[in-house]
Amino acid sequence: MSRPPLSPRSAYRHWADLSTRWADNDLYGHVNNTIHYQWFDTVVNDWLISQGMLDLKGPGPIGLVVESGCIYAAPLSYPQPVQVGLKAAALGMSSVTYQLGIFATGSDIAAAQGRFVHVYVDRDSRRPRPLSPEWRDRFSTLS
Repeated sequence: MSRPPLSPRSAYRHWADLSTRWADNDLYGHVNNTIHYQWFDTVVNDWLISQGMLDLKGPGPIGLVVESGCIYAAPLSYPQPVQVGLKAAALGMSSVTYQLGIFATGSDIAAAQGRFVHVYVDRDSRRPRPLSPEWRDRFSTLS
């Protein structure tokens, strides 16, 4: 089965350096697939916090994960530093589709590529809430 190539480093607008941990390796000696999802969640939420868009106790909207996925292309293992690239692949009325690339530090070829979709909802009613113009501007920096 063939698939399109994973996106190159140049496709991403924001970068985070992460470290693998001893506990990340599985029985087969590589980072377990569940760890990739933890990295996705960490990088997206760190970016949102840095932009003032995620306030755990504030009155603003919250992002609910409604879809995620990952394509694995190469193994990673402890001790190996990684870099995770982030971009906004699509922007809807109340949703953002993030694309994330996981790269071994120094590699130009992604070891994995993920999708992560947030739908922004009212904190109390949990009904979708349109993204404000300010938020749309911030997300556009990731496009």
